[in-house]
Amino acid sequence: MEVILLEKIANLGNLGDKVTIKNGYGRNYLVPQGKAVPATATKIAEFEARRADLEKAALEKLTAAQKLGAELSKLQIAIAHKAGDEGRLFGSIGTHNIADAITAAGIVVEKHQIRLPHGTIRHIGEYSIDINLHSDVIVTLTIKVVAEA
Repeated sequence: MEVILLEKIANLGNLGDKVTIKNGYGRNYLVPQGKAVPATATKIAEFEARRADLEKAALEKLTAAQKLGAELSKLQIAIAHKAGDEGRLFGSIGTHNIADAITAAGIVVEKHQIRLPHGTIRHIGEYSIDINLHSDVIVTLTIKVVAEA
């Protein structure tokens, strides 16, 4: 299946690129999400007519993500969780808990934007996590996990 990308997608292409993808990826994700359109002659003509507006919107999204990234990099996040004597947590801390802690600090972040490179957090300590705000803006944030009193 050939599609025209309506925004930059990591590991696939930039705005306006005509790419060949698997049918299910296009039909179930890219097209319904508004990230791509099928590459037919009429859709190509429509895209070329809207190209300037799409590029302007993409630039606005990038600028907003960079601004949010600058605010995020200043944050110090500490999450208190029940833990045993040896520093092992009862349960674990995942993307949902981290997103809630960042949102409580005043910056709205969705849990799907948070990347935990080593899986969920199961011990007390400091951890570096990535927050994927945009395909070009990835902020590394240090989270401190402490034992609940």
